[in-house]
Amino acid sequence: MSAGRGSAGVFRGVGPDGGPARARVLVIDNYDSFTYNLVQLLEELGAEVVVYRNDAIDVAGIAASGLTHLVVSPGPGGPREAGVSMEAIGAMHGVVPVLGVCLGHQAMSEVFGGRVGPAGRLMHGKASEVAHDGRGVFAGLPAQVVCGRYHSLAVPEGGLPEGFEVTARTEQGEIMGMRHRTEPTEGVQFHPESVLTPEGRAMLENFLRTPHRPHPTPLSHPTPLSHPTPPRGPGAPGEARGPA
Repeated sequence: MSAGRGSAGVFRGVGPDGGPARARVLVIDNYDSFTYNLVQLLEELGAEVVVYRNDAIDVAGIAASGLTHLVVSPGPGGPREAGVSMEAIGAMHGVVPVLGVCLGHQAMSEVFGGRVGPAGRLMHGKASEVAHDGRGVFAGLPAQVVCGRYHSLAVPEGGLPEGFEVTARTEQGEIMGMRHRTEPTEGVQFHPESVLTPEGRAMLENFLRTPHRPHPTPLSHPTPLSHPTPPRGPGAPGEARGPA
C-alpha cells in the first residue's frame, strides 16, 4: 500500500508491513522563526508534530519520544552552536527518516565528516532556480524548482560527507541538497517552508511518505513546546531573520 490520505484527510505514512501509520515528527527548533512555518506545514499535511528547542532535550529523550521522523530546523550561527542537533542527527540516522533544513543541512554534513564554510554568495530572502535528481524530497517535482534561500554558510564543493550524494544544485553549481546513499537521511540548504519555495509543501509531503516504523510509545520526556519560536520581525511569519 502506498502512502496517502485517510478519509479525514490525515496523512498516513507507510508502516513496516506496508500499511498506514501516522507520521509523528519531532522538530528540533534551533531558535528560528522559520520553525513555525515548518511545523504549520507538517501539521497541515496531517502529521503529529512536537517541538523541542535545541537545549531542551537530549538524545535519550529523542529516542524515547516515539518519533517516526526527525526534522532539524534552520537557525542562526553554525552547526556547533545548534545544541543537540548534531548529536540527534547522528543518533537517529538509520533509525528514522531525518531531514535537515538550512542549518540542519549544515549540521548533517559536519556530523558525518563533511565541511561547512562561508557561502560563495550571501543569500538572505532570495530565490534561486534549482535542478535536482527527482528522488527523496524531490520525487515527482518539475526538473527545475524555485527555492528560497537564507544563509551565509554552505556545504562547499568537495565538502560532502562520505556516503552522501548531491541531490540538488543551483544554476551556478552551488550544492542545495544532499542525501545518504543507503539511509533516508537528507538535507536541503534552502527553506522548503518559505513562501519563496512554491514546491516546498510537496517536498515535505514526500518526506512524510518516507517509510517508517510506527511507534506506539507516547511522547514522554521533557515537555515539548506548545508553540515553536514565534515569528519575529516585519512581514509574513518567518520571512524575516538575521544572518545564519
